[in-house]
Parts: sequence; structure tokens; C-alpha cells
Amino acid sequence: MKQILISFFRQMLFWLLFFAFARTVFMLYNFQLLRIEGVSFGEAMAAYRHGFQLDFATTSYFMLFPAVLLLIQSLWSRSWMDKVNRIYTYTAITLFSLLTAVELGIYPEWKTKLPFKAFAYLSNPTEVYDTVSNALFFSLIGLFVVMVLLTSWIYKKWFYQEIRQSGRNYFFSTVFLVAAPVLLFIGARGGVQPIPINQSASYYSNKNILNIAAVNSGFNLMINVIENYRNFGENPYAFYSDEEAAQTRKQIFATEKDSTTKVLTTDRPNVVLLILESWSADLIESLGGEPGITPEFRKLEKEGILFTKLWATGPRSEQAMGSIFGGFPAHPISSITVQPDKFAKLPTLTQKLIEEGYHTSFYFGGQLIYGNIKGFILYNGFKRVVEGADFGKEAIKGKLGAHDEFVLSRQLADLSGEKEPFFSALFTLSSHSPYDQPMEQVLDWGDNEKPYINSAYYTDHSLGRYFEEARKQPWYKNTLFVIVADHSHNSYRNWAFTTPNYHKIPMLLVGDVIKDEFRGTKVSRLSNQSDLASTLLHQLDIDAGAFHWSRNLFNPYAPEFAYYSFEEGLGWIRPAGHFVMDARIGHFHENAIPEVYADSIIKEGKSYLQTLFGEYMYY
Repeated sequence: MKQILISFFRQMLFWLLFFAFARTVFMLYNFQLLRIEGVSFGEAMAAYRHGFQLDFATTSYFMLFPAVLLLIQSLWSRSWMDKVNRIYTYTAITLFSLLTAVELGIYPEWKTKLPFKAFAYLSNPTEVYDTVSNALFFSLIGLFVVMVLLTSWIYKKWFYQEIRQSGRNYFFSTVFLVAAPVLLFIGARGGVQPIPINQSASYYSNKNILNIAAVNSGFNLMINVIENYRNFGENPYAFYSDEEAAQTRKQIFATEKDSTTKVLTTDRPNVVLLILESWSADLIESLGGEPGITPEFRKLEKEGILFTKLWATGPRSEQAMGSIFGGFPAHPISSITVQPDKFAKLPTLTQKLIEEGYHTSFYFGGQLIYGNIKGFILYNGFKRVVEGADFGKEAIKGKLGAHDEFVLSRQLADLSGEKEPFFSALFTLSSHSPYDQPMEQVLDWGDNEKPYINSAYYTDHSLGRYFEEARKQPWYKNTLFVIVADHSHNSYRNWAFTTPNYHKIPMLLVGDVIKDEFRGTKVSRLSNQSDLASTLLHQLDIDAGAFHWSRNLFNPYAPEFAYYSFEEGLGWIRPAGHFVMDARIGHFHENAIPEVYADSIIKEGKSYLQTLFGEYMYY
């Protein structure tokens, strides 16, 4: 039985070392690029530490089959099982070595790990070959062969453990049957924390080449395939020809002219973005909610600009990040943030502000690995990222992390020493389940959503204290605050998940940089959180042309519509009416469009989703 354990752990150690070796090959091959980006030796070495979690997770996946073989061998040892294990290992070595070699070839051009979309090129191998020089092609082939032969030899010489026939030990086999799957399961999900591991665990630097080096290639490709398996190169929402859908989309966004209303006293304010976790419009009295849930937000409305008809484009936080920062609406099935190869092509608000000299920071009380949010924000240039692990014992923490009042307080303290102009984003946490906020429940109504609305009350209370302190800061008079929800949540009104009422959220601009005549006003145009990017950039006189899914809401000639996605469906809202449908099967959950407009409005919504998903696939 000792042989079984030795073999198991030897194979695990081999794969951990193999992945470290592949990382070394990547960095040595791209040494010149590392030098150009000014990567120090210490920064490069950190890739091994930050990559270990994903390496261990990938090792756990790789070890599932050997673990089954070893369990059988503990009861019934046969020499051919050893051969099967060796063949499996050599095959895995070959495939991973091939993956490493291919990534070395594509990185200078794609600046990413091998994505799912690369498989689309397999149908035209000669075309792929023609894009690569002979020298590069044969050097990569040579590296691949050397890597396979060298690592296979090392495995056979130092890590392979032959299992010889021995007496059965049913107690050991039972223990192994229980312990091995538990170890591999915990390893595969990255631990026992609430959120399973993803690529964000390896992201640690503003120099993306280091993040690429740290991310395990096998794990990244697995996630990429899983996120794309439903469509496998074909748009599942192809209702019309590409040309027809594109023409309809063009008509949707047609704008007569740009006559932006300037609502700010300056075009270079500091910008503080406060993203509120799960805030439904039903929490806001002026948006139709009950009074008393968010009294501090109500006070802020009187000195700001409230958007009264605004929808989240998706129901999840990671979808909101692409929508808010990239002006790219969410869509069914997946999210752009979980696929680094795709979000690398997405223009973002953060990048535009950095180009204009803004200093950047991001704050969150919990784990940013959810939905690969950390990977997304680091790639997009946030220089200072503060998350749950950065809060000490002085911060009261719930199950998910530090509560909002402490995160807000930390941001205020840091901004006092920040060079202007700055762009600082903060993502609240306490209004997420399990709603274990540190305040006693104040609101005694709401039935099953009572904990939720009390958590919103707590966050609102924290916002009140935050603005009270912010007004004392010298930078306050030159700062625009943008408050917007990431997505909605079931409320005490228990809307159906598909209905527009469910997905409506608040957005508020507030600060002394808002002109007096616009304070306390409301914007009632149908809109989305994805419109923030273009709206803000137009106020700052920064080119927003790259954000073609985002509208300038202060242009009275901008088209008026709202969109949202859920599961397999979409909601499409126009002043004339709205519809909600399951886009896969064509079932309408709601159709409140006058017959005279039905055909055109339905075509608009379906074309919007088709072109949106098509662009996502292209990315």
C-alpha cells in the first residue's frame, strides 16, 4: 500500500514541477519582452508563487484518472495498469507541451494564452502555417519535441513508481477511496472558500505578460472551452443574416447629431465610482420603492443627477464590470471578464482615463477572484488594488469579507494622499447574501427579503457617513461621484426574474463639480449602466468613439432604449413598448408592444443580441 501512496504523490509532484518548467520556458522564450517592459527578477519569480494555486488545481484535475487506477491497483494489481498510467501521463505531457509551444507562437501577436477561438483555425491549417515564418515554425516544433522527450525521461527516471503485486488491504483502499477524491476536489476548486478558483488567483501585476506567465495554460483553456461550449464557433442567436442584423443595429444607434449638455464645471474632475452590490430600484423611494430604506441616497439625490429609467445589462457582478468599465453590455451564457483573451480587446474607461493622466485605484472588501474580476481590473490598469486580505483586524468582517463602512473609510484615507486627478472605484459587499452586516436590523418588514433590505439600509448608512467625511477633504470640490448598482436583486415586491421591473437599478451623479442648475434633476431616458462610459467621457471631452455599445445620455438626440439579458433570454424596452423572450426557443415571457410596432421592435431586440454576441465571439 505504501507503493500506492508514493506513486500518487510522486505524480502530483511531477505535474507541479512540469507546470513550473513550462512557465520557465515561457519566460525564457519571451525574455526580450520581459526586459522591454522593465520586469525585475523578483517580479518574474513572483509568477511561480502566484501561479501555484492554479498549478495545483490543474494537477488535481490531471490526477483524477491516475487516482482511479491506483485505487483499483490497491485491490487488484496488474502490470498493464502501470502501462495505462504511463501512456496517460505521456499523452498529457505531449498535449501540454504542444499547448506551451503554440502559446509561444501566438503570444507576440495575440498577447494571451491559447483561447477557444483558436480551434476555429484548425479547419485551415495551411493558412495558419502561412502566417508563421519557417524559422519560427521549426524552432517551436523543435522546442516541443525537446520538451516532450526531456520531461518524459524525467518522469520515467525519477517520478514513475511501478506498482508490484502485494496483499490486499481493504482498510487502506477504503481510506484512499475517501481521501483521494476529497483532496483532489478541494485542490481542483482551489480550497474550501465560497468562490471556486479561477484565473484571477494568478493575476498579480500591472504588467500583463507576468499574469500570462503565471496563469496555468491548461486551466485557462479548460475555462475558455467551458465558457464557449454552447456555441462552438456558431452564434446561437443568429436570427437574421449578419448583414441584416448589422444594418438593424446601425439603425438602433443612429444619432441625428451630438449636442452634449455639459453638466460639469470642469472637464478634468477626479472621478470616484461607487458600485453598489445588488441594489434594486425598489430600494429607492424616487424610483418607486418604499420610503425609509435608503434615506442617505435620498439626500444625495437633492444635490445630484438621478437616472430614473436605467437597467442593468446582466444579473451577475462580473457581467456588470464589462458593462460599467467597458461599455459592453452583458449577454446570455457567459461573461467577457472570465475570458482574458476577449477582455484584452475591450476598450475600457480605465484605460482612457489613464491616458489622460489619471491615477487609479480599486477597492473591495471580499475576494476579487469571483468571475475573474481581479484579472479584468488588473489588466485594465488599476495601479492600486485593495481587497479583503488587505484589511486588518480593525475591520469587522463578515463571511464574504470586510463590511462596507471599513472599505469606504479605507478609500477615503488613501485618497487623501492620492495625486490628482484620480479615478477610484469601490465595489460594496455587505448587501450580498448572507447579509451578515454588523448593524442591527432597523426595518422590520419585507418578509423573505427583510435581511436584504436591511443590508441595503446598512450600506446606505455607510454612504451617509462616507460623504460626511468626504466633504471635509480638500479634493472633494473637484470630484465627481458616480453611484451605480452592479445588478438588481429580488425585492419585497417579488417580481418575476424575467420582467423589466426586476432588472431596473439606480444611477446617480453627485458632487460639487455638477453645475448648480443640474443639481436635484432627473434624467428619464431609457438607458443602461453600459452607457456610463460614453456619458462620462463626453463630459470630460475625451474621445468615446471606441465605445460603440455605449450612448451619451446627455445628448438629447441619442436613441432611447434599454436592454437586459438573463439565462437564455433578453429584455428589450422602447418608449412604445417592451418584450421579454427566451432567445433560444423563441418563447415570449412578455410582449407589451402595440401591434403596429411589434415586428420592428422585436427585430431590433433580436438584432441587438445577435450582433452583441457576434462581437463577443469575435473578441
